[in-house]
Amino acid sequence: MGAAPAADVPAPPAEAVSVFGAALPAAEQYVRMLAGPGVAWGLLGPREVPRLWTRHVLNCAALTDLVPSPATLVDLGSGAGLPGIVLALLLPDVQVTLLERMERRANFLTQCVAELDLGNATVLRASAEEIAGRVRADVVTARAVAPLGRLAGLAAGLVRPGGLILAIKGATADQEVAAARPVLRRLGMREVTVVRAGDGKVDRAATVVRLIAGR
Repeated sequence: MGAAPAADVPAPPAEAVSVFGAALPAAEQYVRMLAGPGVAWGLLGPREVPRLWTRHVLNCAALTDLVPSPATLVDLGSGAGLPGIVLALLLPDVQVTLLERMERRANFLTQCVAELDLGNATVLRASAEEIAGRVRADVVTARAVAPLGRLAGLAAGLVRPGGLILAIKGATADQEVAAARPVLRRLGMREVTVVRAGDGKVDRAATVVRLIAGR
């Protein structure tokens, strides 16, 4: 898989050094892959390239504060690997399944896993509905997949009872939670909170809806 020219790839900000530590070279390679084939294959828009670190990679890295380790994790609708690839880089004791139904995206993820030598990550090309009940992960993550009510319904079939669902959301997280309350109750979610992950650690903290699955 070819990478974009170096001039097109943003340099890692200072905070990336402390966040990624020894994994920084692999994170830089991942950013090059996002900026090159990721854009060429339509997984990201070219306007996102200058803010790959701040808006995307470091924003996803903030999620590590909420993920237990060791654990099994399914990244639902993984797309370009945000946050799944980032979490696999930072949490070697977490077994990450990158769940993606679209062939082009799954191929990109497979290339990423191979080139980044991620022994704790696998790609599963399927929809959440197809594997519901056959996978029971400790954690399910999602970013920009669906409104919270639908997302919780998809994730509920993939997470074990008492497991975590972590949905990276934006400024409307509280409104999404309010709108989804009836669905969340019906799904048996025991706890629903909106938290800020990565405050004081990354410049762009992540707004995360954290759910604990019941039943």
